[in-house]
Amino acid sequence: MIVLPFHQKDDLAAAVHQVQRCLADSGVVLLPTETFYGLGCDPWSEVAVHKVLDLKDRPRDMPLPVLAADWAQVDRLTVVPEIWRRRLGSRWPGPITAVLPLRQSLPLSVADTVAVRIPAHGLLRQLLSEIGPLTGTSANRHGDPPAIDVAAALHSLVGDPDLVLDGGPVAGGRPSTLVDLTGAKARILRQGAEIWGQSDG
Repeated sequence: MIVLPFHQKDDLAAAVHQVQRCLADSGVVLLPTETFYGLGCDPWSEVAVHKVLDLKDRPRDMPLPVLAADWAQVDRLTVVPEIWRRRLGSRWPGPITAVLPLRQSLPLSVADTVAVRIPAHGLLRQLLSEIGPLTGTSANRHGDPPAIDVAAALHSLVGDPDLVLDGGPVAGGRPSTLVDLTGAKARILRQGAEIWGQSDG
């Protein structure tokens, strides 16, 4: 297991290099978001997705969310209904995770949808901009609380990830709000850090 600092822009080049090597080997990266630590892998790699599920001891029928750097990456993954684009644009980057229709099948998807968000962690977005979207499920064993630092994540997981990007303690608090935007009306699946109210549909 390789551990790298991930605090400032000077850490980015080494992180990009090692993450690219990790993804090429279908590996899994432990990385910080603005709320909790997450497990990142290539969302198009079935082998890597299964590694993430094993590390979390997570049921195979539970889909994994994806983190994107920007709208270009979101549009590569999903078909965003126009009625939701402006509303999401006012909330991203931030802790809103939107369930949207997929453009193409992914090993981590269920019912041709994917949960995606643009995180409010600036250095993470720069990393995603260089390497592409990654899974963004919380780095903890299924049923355990999410982790705000590397030590807590490694203690909870069933085994070790291939690479750790150590950004120090993160804010914690409530997880991202999960909202299903596949229909004409928004359906809140989990009310979290960001309020998605009636005025949002």
